[in-house]
Amino acid sequence: MAPPTQHYAALAASLPSLAGKTVAITGCTSGTGLVLARTCADLGAQVLMLNRPSPRADAALAELRQRGGKAELIACDLQSFDAVRAAGAQLRKAYGGGIDVLCNNAGVMGLPDAATPDGFDVQMQPNHLSHFLLTSEIWPLLEAAATARGEARVVNHSSGARRGPPLKADYLRAKGGKLGGQGFMGVAKWRRYQQSKLANLMFTYALADHIAQERPAFAGKVKSLCAHPGPTDSGLQAKTTAAGGDTLFDRFVLNRTLKAAHSVEDGTMGIARASCEPGVEILGFYGPEGAGKAGPAVLLPPERDAASEALLWRESLKSTGISQYFGWTS
Repeated sequence: MAPPTQHYAALAASLPSLAGKTVAITGCTSGTGLVLARTCADLGAQVLMLNRPSPRADAALAELRQRGGKAELIACDLQSFDAVRAAGAQLRKAYGGGIDVLCNNAGVMGLPDAATPDGFDVQMQPNHLSHFLLTSEIWPLLEAAATARGEARVVNHSSGARRGPPLKADYLRAKGGKLGGQGFMGVAKWRRYQQSKLANLMFTYALADHIAQERPAFAGKVKSLCAHPGPTDSGLQAKTTAAGGDTLFDRFVLNRTLKAAHSVEDGTMGIARASCEPGVEILGFYGPEGAGKAGPAVLLPPERDAASEALLWRESLKSTGISQYFGWTS
């Protein structure tokens, strides 16, 4: 039985109208992404649902439209850089008036050691690298929204699992299937996950710095933010098990998470605050306080690491094939 929702209704009731704004969300067929999509649609936003084509994606789109929301489905498979570039081209063509919020929400967890078709880790590419590329692809639309309506936002979704060793370059390189996680205990799959969720937070900080350096006219206007959901009964745990995550250590990790979990709605509070709340701070990081604890999303202290931020930017540019971020608008 899913835990009861305790905090989300009050937050949603406090949020302002989003009429006239466009919000793009990755991974919104279920879980926190779908809750955020419903919330933004209910607040009047045009919601762009960036999902891998599937019956689940069609059903999520139908649900928002049945609620009276304005929603469109944009095909975007985060396991493929080509698919991300195609989605970016589609968005640039159709939404020249701007995208006010890009919520890089989608994520996978605890998958076996394998490579994507592009050669990268099956957790790092969809969790971080493809979001890095997508943000680059639609950068002109974020600038357009900031110019027209005062600000735009990039919201990344990290995790309590981010805590651990600093980023290492190998996890960001084309070494999928060679990074570990298939052994008896399966511990290395969780290290790969930790690295991908740390990358989400380091990207948030690095992006803000590079906006200030390379697009100074938009420093403070295109805000880079992050959130983490806390332990959440979102359905990711079942996907981990279905993908073969059933070692003793896997069961320990998943059982510990579910015992402490709050509802998927309460787990959405961080990205909802970062995406929708007025007056958010640049580099705001929202989520429950403490390690592995449920609770309302609050503004958390920064967790900066200059070396990891620099490594992430350098390696992500190489891996995604971007010669210079923001280069096409210079």
